[in-house]
Amino acid sequence: MKLSLLSLPAAALALGLTAAPASAQVVTNASQVQSGAYAVEPGHTQVGFSVLHFGFTNYQGVFSNVSGTLHLDAKKPAESTLSVTIPVSSVQTTSTKLDEELKSDQWFDAAKFPDATFVSTSVHTNGHNDATVTGNLTLHGVTKPETLKVHFIGAGVNALDKKYTTGFEATATIKRSDFGVKMYVPYVSDEVRLHIAGAFEKQD
Repeated sequence: MKLSLLSLPAAALALGLTAAPASAQVVTNASQVQSGAYAVEPGHTQVGFSVLHFGFTNYQGVFSNVSGTLHLDAKKPAESTLSVTIPVSSVQTTSTKLDEELKSDQWFDAAKFPDATFVSTSVHTNGHNDATVTGNLTLHGVTKPETLKVHFIGAGVNALDKKYTTGFEATATIKRSDFGVKMYVPYVSDEVRLHIAGAFEKQD
């Protein structure tokens, strides 16, 4: 079969697409993830939050620049541990004025309490790719036990930086008044819904 000059680029593209999965394979079964020590990959880790604002909207924001460690045991998930630190001053919404207000002593008081932390105390699996992770959340100088519902997304070698990476999403609902953050309750809801995208890079 003869190929015209016009068909050569298309053929090359097709071959490239066919070969791509071999260099970017991702496992989606948590039992197949490589066990070991991981560190948070901050560029693709986000801690999102949502509150009901005066009954009108579910207003959202995000914290970034997260750091921390994950010791993952894929064969014995209950032996896994998680510790993360979230800089409160990284808070960002669609309003720069509100961002500064949230950092003030009326809300998070970032100058006095610069970090929020979560340290796991137990991990219980719920099927192949889901787990309940209980731990101690410290926010605004107060420590309370909280529970994350965690779902495994996938793991494999990152095609860009060639680092073995694993990713999860987690959700939780907390009451901010439990941590002394009571401004505008109940007009801005006491309940805060968290949605976390967590990326971790293998260290060994």
